[in-house]
Amino acid sequence: MALFEDLKAACPEDWAAYTRHPFVEGMGRGDLPETVFRQYLIQDYHFLIHFARAYALAGYKAETPDDLRRAKEGMAAILDVELSLHLDYCARWGLKETDVLAAPEAEACLAYTRYVLERGMAGGLLDLHVALAPCMLGYAEIATWLLDRPWLKREGNPYQEWIAMYSGAEYRAAAEDERAYLDALAQRESLSDHRRTQLARTFTEATRLEARFWSMGYELAGEAVPDG
Repeated sequence: MALFEDLKAACPEDWAAYTRHPFVEGMGRGDLPETVFRQYLIQDYHFLIHFARAYALAGYKAETPDDLRRAKEGMAAILDVELSLHLDYCARWGLKETDVLAAPEAEACLAYTRYVLERGMAGGLLDLHVALAPCMLGYAEIATWLLDRPWLKREGNPYQEWIAMYSGAEYRAAAEDERAYLDALAQRESLSDHRRTQLARTFTEATRLEARFWSMGYELAGEAVPDG
């Protein structure tokens, strides 16, 4: 079994709580409160900043020149492209750049991003990428799952752009590349049962923290999280 599938199989309930969260379903139905989504967008900017830091850490933890190149390319993509695109997207949602930049980082964002960095610092390159996997690979799975829902609202859905971006060919290709990289890193170590358990623990905690990131939008907007 590929490492990503193995990791998901170790925490099926937590993975379902994250990928089928009311926030996710609300985007698919088009009825997620827009105030909730705006709060998510603001915090996602902070997340991108720390994602770039994670790639910088990946460069420090690199074991080969190819690892270094991958880290450099990931960091450059965020700093040179994605941050600007994200601010443009925020603007289309009525969020001024100054407001996004001035907003304090929420506890849920702090918890996940610092957990990722801590796992990378305490462990190696594989630990770091396993901690990032719920985000990097989970978003592709979530968006693809939404496309297959008979209840998906396709016309007039304010979240269609988000769904299209993460289900699109470019992001799916990036996700597949990350899956393959996880497997390549795992093969370098010839993972023991103990090591697999350790990685599963990291992945499970990161998945729980990602689910909290969805709930955060409701909390910051003063909304109750709907029952799942």
